[in-house]
Amino acid sequence: MTSIGSVGRSLELFFIDGKPDGMQTAEVFNWTGHVLLFPRTRIKAALERKEARYTGVYLLLGEADGKPLAYIGEGEDIAARIRAHDLNKDWWTQAVLVTTGANALNKAHVKYLESRLVEIARTVKRWELENGNTPPRPGLSEAAQANMESFLSYLLMILPALRIDIFQEFAKPAGEPMPEPAGENEAAVFFVLVQKKEDLHARAQLVGDDFIVLEGSAARCRWVGKGSENTGYAHLHGQLLESGVLVAHEGRCVFARSYAFRSPSAAAAVVVGRSSNGTTN
Repeated sequence: MTSIGSVGRSLELFFIDGKPDGMQTAEVFNWTGHVLLFPRTRIKAALERKEARYTGVYLLLGEADGKPLAYIGEGEDIAARIRAHDLNKDWWTQAVLVTTGANALNKAHVKYLESRLVEIARTVKRWELENGNTPPRPGLSEAAQANMESFLSYLLMILPALRIDIFQEFAKPAGEPMPEPAGENEAAVFFVLVQKKEDLHARAQLVGDDFIVLEGSAARCRWVGKGSENTGYAHLHGQLLESGVLVAHEGRCVFARSYAFRSPSAAAAVVVGRSSNGTTN
């Protein structure tokens, strides 16, 4: 995948309704793409916007059976596709429409983007997909593929800013060497979380923006936080069990590979099996 590098970028988020849980647009300077995020309750207003009738890709986001669920699609008139999904899919609560300001994407472009997004989501395995199969990539020229990969790189940068993590990979590859403990001139910082009653001992490292719980750290095998079973942390705990990041070992679970969390609180919650502020043993 083409990378946009480490150069700073200016992301413009516009809250159309004046509030962060309403309709939003997202654009980046010098990028042709345009992203519209809206809650299902605002579907009428969203689909009346001109970009909703453009060619593009879209995401439907929600949950089913207590787990995050998504659908990835494409269309030459996205509004028509979303209206159809409004009638036959009852689980989604948000939609993301990805187009260009000048309606420059064609059918082959969006089929390529759809295929790549499904591939990435299935590789990351953070959300379940309602899509049946991974659609095949269309036969684009080498130049067109490069352009779409560049477009995709920007999109994958923007979506986390909208709190959409379906394509984010936090687990470090199995066997990847982790940095040694920090010396006087090194920036890495290490943390230890100990819960003696449950014989839990986890070691974590702060590297850049990643709070990485290291391979071999112990954690609870089940979520014990009463009244918080449907929270994001509880779902993440379940996802790590299902994906094999957490595996049973001698009456506890251990991290089979190092895993990078967004925050100390998320890491601590998964380790102790309940909400935690990340600083209390």
